[in-house]
Amino acid sequence: MCGATQGGPSLEGIDLSKEAVIQGVVTKGDEPVGNAYVRLLDKTGEFTAEVPTSATGQFRFFAGPGEWTLRTLAPRIDPVDRSVVAQVGSVAEVVVAV
Repeated sequence: MCGATQGGPSLEGIDLSKEAVIQGVVTKGDEPVGNAYVRLLDKTGEFTAEVPTSATGQFRFFAGPGEWTLRTLAPRIDPVDRSVVAQVGSVAEVVVAV
């Protein structure tokens, strides 16, 4: 079992009443995938942002409300797309298995 926190990073200090958060973890098998990148694409497929995963495979975006696509890119793995809906006041927790 890895030492990663379940799901995304801690929400301590984040005012969820003002934020739409998309976060999660990238895994392969039971192991977190560090050294990957997660891209945030809008509903038309347009690139909006990109973040690297932490050593424990975690990532986070502060997004506008609406429909988004997460595109996960990791070495020697085909890209994986995952649809997600962001809403102010809530956290969209995503586990991306590659």
